[in-house]
Amino acid sequence: MLILGIDPGSRITGYGVLDVASATPRYVASGCIRIQAEDLAQKLAQVYAGIGELIAVHGPAEFAIEQVFMSKNADSALKLGQARGTAIVCAANHGLPVSEYGPRQIKQAVTGNGSADKAQVQHMVAAILGLDGTPQADAADALAIALTHAHARRGLLTGGSFGGHRRTRRGPSWRDFRP
Repeated sequence: MLILGIDPGSRITGYGVLDVASATPRYVASGCIRIQAEDLAQKLAQVYAGIGELIAVHGPAEFAIEQVFMSKNADSALKLGQARGTAIVCAANHGLPVSEYGPRQIKQAVTGNGSADKAQVQHMVAAILGLDGTPQADAADALAIALTHAHARRGLLTGGSFGGHRRTRRGPSWRDFRP
């Protein structure tokens, strides 16, 4: 059972694929879709095509994506929202259920701290998945999103609304994913 996690962006879209068939999520793939176009419509077409290719190659059963957060720059937030919407449409067109998680939920699920910085997220993703190196920031964020969804599927997330996933009294910990 594979989960495709997406960290959307109009210049770089991170992706992470995890196998969650067992109790311990297993790393499958991660990386970045680097957008080359200058025109917004072409950028969105490249996001769609890149995610479509990932779905075709890996055949995930579920799709998880980060929710839009408020930004100081309205133009950047708008472009991020458009890239995010494109990714969601691509997943829906491929018949995948879509789950969405807020930035604080993702950081809390992976590091235990909803205010963690990118370096902490990268470190914990590498530790949880037993990676030899630290993934690139956008890829690490996408893997963190996939891990958050894996937590939600197992009922390890607390607080907030998680689309019918059951909740437990304790929050998730990196110890839940040690081999």
